[in-house]
Amino acid sequence: MESEENVLQSFLLILLLAASCTMVGPAAPQRQAGQAQERGGWQVFSSAQYSGGGCVCTVVTPHDAVCSRDARSKQVRRLLDKVQNMSRSIEDLDQRTRQDIGMVEKMEAELRGLERKFKAVEAGHESNRARHYQAVKAKMEELRPLIPLLEAYKADALLVRRFREEAANVTATLAELHDRMALVDYQDLHARVAGLEERLHACMQRLACGKLTRIAEPVIVKTSGSRFGSWMTDPLAPAGDNRVWYMDGYHNNRFVREYESLSDFMTSDNFTSHRLPHPWSGTGQVVLNGSLYFNKFQSHTLIKFDLKSSLISRSRQLDFAGYNNMYHYSWGGHSDIDLMVDEGGLWAVYATNQNAGNIVLSRLDPDSLQVLRSWTTNHPKRSAGEAFMVCGTLYVTNGYSGATKVYYAFATNSSTYEYIDVPLANTYGHISMLDYNPRDRALYAWNNGRQLLYNVTLYHVIQ
Repeated sequence: MESEENVLQSFLLILLLAASCTMVGPAAPQRQAGQAQERGGWQVFSSAQYSGGGCVCTVVTPHDAVCSRDARSKQVRRLLDKVQNMSRSIEDLDQRTRQDIGMVEKMEAELRGLERKFKAVEAGHESNRARHYQAVKAKMEELRPLIPLLEAYKADALLVRRFREEAANVTATLAELHDRMALVDYQDLHARVAGLEERLHACMQRLACGKLTRIAEPVIVKTSGSRFGSWMTDPLAPAGDNRVWYMDGYHNNRFVREYESLSDFMTSDNFTSHRLPHPWSGTGQVVLNGSLYFNKFQSHTLIKFDLKSSLISRSRQLDFAGYNNMYHYSWGGHSDIDLMVDEGGLWAVYATNQNAGNIVLSRLDPDSLQVLRSWTTNHPKRSAGEAFMVCGTLYVTNGYSGATKVYYAFATNSSTYEYIDVPLANTYGHISMLDYNPRDRALYAWNNGRQLLYNVTLYHVIQ
């Protein structure tokens, strides 16, 4: 199963890579996007190439099916079982409801008949009989509120019957989907995915860094943990190493979870726990080349922690950097120092008194943690919702909740900034972590207890 999970992990990341392969150059490219063309049982989802040749990027996906033994097939099987169990429960409830509904309708008819008799007696001015009925009428008034309740009960019974029909439809659909998924040969899938991965990575090597132009809708990877946290993969991990790192909370925590693959992270709670020598601060941690980089709680100390030996390999103070909620992002959470990785290496985003609380951006040596070069910006750190680096440019969001967008960009190659407008779907209302992974060319996010992936589109130039 380990090899299957590696293939599936590669397949997910390939789709993210390919979806961001938007290229421009001296000649207009020929593009086909969102069009499915048949190719030996598979379908071409998207492609791009130049009329004169050159780089070609193509996304090829299985035609309406995937490996019958992968995690998604098992999820469908489990979901099908749950729906079938639910359907049996609904059948039992429906049977009891049909028995009760007859009694309810009979009671309702008797109540309404009794009410009509009262009205007839009062209309005829039969005083003696009216007095005789007066006591019973008082009881009737007590029963009157029961009538709308009985009507609501009948409506609920109808809803149960409709729900039973919908469950039957879902069961049939899931069964059909599961059968179709079982038709794909795993060995064929393995070979095709391996070939696709090789071609796509070769193509992506031809693309230079680009400017952020679009952020796609988020994909929910998992729902877990508290409102705040961070999760990541290693952009410099060797081939086949698809581990996921998970850190719940923003302070006073020392335990880091390690999942073997994205599939494990999505579908199970099997993980290895690492205990750090110090608690971390904020959600700005990164994993790079086998080491975890984090800000020590209540300090401006950066720590490089070797995940293999479980030892601190380097620590260094980030001079003049604010800490302990002095210059946090607008959502708070001890987010004073935010570490991030892009195509150019390791970066730190923070603020200082010397720069009047505005963002300072420093490129760090990943071995010594020494500051190689710094840039000062005019953007207040406390006004930023979140930030991330792509191709040497710092991108800042206008907030962390509500309508969110990337609206400020600072380019380190020219030391200039500009205001932009790239919408960021904030579906769950509270972004507490947003980091770019240059290997996946995707944004990793933590939004109100949900771990998300955003595909990004960059304006590329063919080298």
